[in-house]
Amino acid sequence: MEITELMTPVFCGVDWAEDHHDIALVDAGGKQLAKVRITDDAAGFGQLTALLTEHGDSEGAPIPVAIETSRGLLVACLRATGRPVFAINPLAVARYRDRHSVARKKSDAVDAAALANILRTDMAAHRPLPADSELVQAIAVLARAQQDAVWDRGQAHNKLRSQLREFYPAILEAFAQHKHGLCSREARTILAAAPTPTMAATLTRRRLQALLKQAGRVRGIQAEADRIHEVFQRDYLHQLPQVEAALGQQTSALLRQLNTACHNADQLEEATAQTFDDHPDAPVIRSFPGLGSLTGARVLAEIGDDRSRFATAGSLKAYAGSAPVTRASGKSCVVMSRRVKNQRLAAVGYVWAFVSLTRSPGARAHYDRRRKAGDRHVAAQRNLFNRFMGMLFHCLQHGHAYDEATAFPHQQSAQLSAEAA
Repeated sequence: MEITELMTPVFCGVDWAEDHHDIALVDAGGKQLAKVRITDDAAGFGQLTALLTEHGDSEGAPIPVAIETSRGLLVACLRATGRPVFAINPLAVARYRDRHSVARKKSDAVDAAALANILRTDMAAHRPLPADSELVQAIAVLARAQQDAVWDRGQAHNKLRSQLREFYPAILEAFAQHKHGLCSREARTILAAAPTPTMAATLTRRRLQALLKQAGRVRGIQAEADRIHEVFQRDYLHQLPQVEAALGQQTSALLRQLNTACHNADQLEEATAQTFDDHPDAPVIRSFPGLGSLTGARVLAEIGDDRSRFATAGSLKAYAGSAPVTRASGKSCVVMSRRVKNQRLAAVGYVWAFVSLTRSPGARAHYDRRRKAGDRHVAAQRNLFNRFMGMLFHCLQHGHAYDEATAFPHQQSAQLSAEAA
């Protein structure tokens, strides 16, 4: 839906709060038509919709609503009615408030009126919330929760590792080369059975084999048990006995937090992948090198499935933070990386670009070219991510799957020339 279609003679501003909301309606001339406070429940929402209907709201010409958040039940219900909802940054609202009053006192009613006037004067400078499908909104909830769970898991792992460095170097050495380190099931199972180095030194090879089987290991159990047993029998520095016992109890508490974080991340990953596979855009997104069900779900969660949300590939690249930004003033002109961006999409973008280096010859050649041109690793990855975002925009708009020859024609031509020679 284009902004020109959203223009109406009445504009609504909502100052959101936890248990109530202040509503203000203004007309095209800036005259305030209504000012009311509603409760944060079904009765309050009914009061809001009745007020909008009273001032000309209809299905064909809905009154646009400005609010300082993009989440919550009120926003969800407003979006469900098909009404254009604009999420305005609170800092922007504070700047607009200064246009009407030099006093620095904050008022909920004044903020609601300021929000309505933002739409009245500068609606074209703001974007309404995208009209994403219900399925992609569910994917966004799961993908973001899974990403948060991964970050929580990393934080819990770092706390536990920092604790173990104080008194338990043997367990760190035993799993230093493991792919998942202390987050592996083997490490967590053994640490639960022996939370102190003194207890670890008493573990027999047979006991270690049983613990490895309990953790789910099926191959190389005896060799792994012998290796861990040898590590635990080495000579290490120790804390005083009572201090070590106390640290062991603290370690057990931190281990329980890590176990919970690992379980949450794994469970949400499975749910996210299953929900993502049901979306019609999933085959197109998964066709790109470096994108699987989880990373693809994170990408879809942030860009949505509203095709009118991004008018051009450039706007999508700017939203992802992959496109550079130019700062020019007088004779000064600086091109730098974009700091204001969707941080979640940018985070998965670096993972996407990194994995694609081993999945796509064209991506690898593009990365190597950027490195030879003087880009550092992160800049070369960001440039590759920027190119992938342009391809993704085109593929989603036309329903095409990724094609290596079309994506990197120069690399394809070079390979053909090499084969011919």
